[in-house]
Amino acid sequence: MIHENLNGFDNQYRAVSPDAPDRVICVRNGEVLYSDKDGEIKYPTAAETGGAGEYLFTLGGERYFSGKAEAFGEYTYHSAWELRHGTVSPGAFAGATALHLFAWYEANRFCGRCGARTRQSDTERALVCGCGNIIYPRINPAVIVGVTSGGRICLTKYNRPNARWSLVAGYNEVGETIEQTVIREVGEEVGLRVKNLKYYKSQPWGISGSLLFGFFCEADGGDELRVDGEELKEARWFRPDEIDFGDDGFSLTREMIERFKTASSPGATDGTDIRLFP
Repeated sequence: MIHENLNGFDNQYRAVSPDAPDRVICVRNGEVLYSDKDGEIKYPTAAETGGAGEYLFTLGGERYFSGKAEAFGEYTYHSAWELRHGTVSPGAFAGATALHLFAWYEANRFCGRCGARTRQSDTERALVCGCGNIIYPRINPAVIVGVTSGGRICLTKYNRPNARWSLVAGYNEVGETIEQTVIREVGEEVGLRVKNLKYYKSQPWGISGSLLFGFFCEADGGDELRVDGEELKEARWFRPDEIDFGDDGFSLTREMIERFKTASSPGATDGTDIRLFP
């Protein structure tokens, strides 16, 4: 996955100012400024943009800051979709993580308690207000669920144009455990009861400001799929040999589907197929 095997990722906040060679990530209307010549994502330097704003993180020995700039030279604005479906690289991870932070900063420019302007804390990644309110980055917990039955896995399509096959997914609600989220989301989206929940992996997903929790589980009882027709437009069971796409190197979803495809006995009815898990 895109967040794995990164060289020197350090997200601890530091109250520092940019130097000329530091990298600057500019976000405008949900788009990110970078160069992708020869398939390599590169961000401009502080010298090229004429300065920068808040310190974001360090990655691969380079410091990254927020900034504002118009497109120039080799640097153009790219959509989140282009970032997601482009080159799997540390640069793509940097852009996705910056999108997460930019969205949080933009949504909290003013205090929700008193309405005054907020400012970045000097000591931690938090926005503070004179009234005493402290606002930490918002992270949305969500689940990605591989539901299996009789050697098959349930894949779904969202009810939107050009949707691709994916797994059941959804956000955690107030007052429920992440395991309860799995049970509820599967029931709501495809009408199944499930059992034998097995945690697989997690993934930060900056494009939606989420932390994804991957689970495999089994259909409990009947396996008739009943799509809600609102969030999803289609769902069906797939055998491993019917899945004609592989791991894209980006997402937890695709890694889990690939894990199912390559497991020698996926969907074991007793829920003990350890080959599905690390």
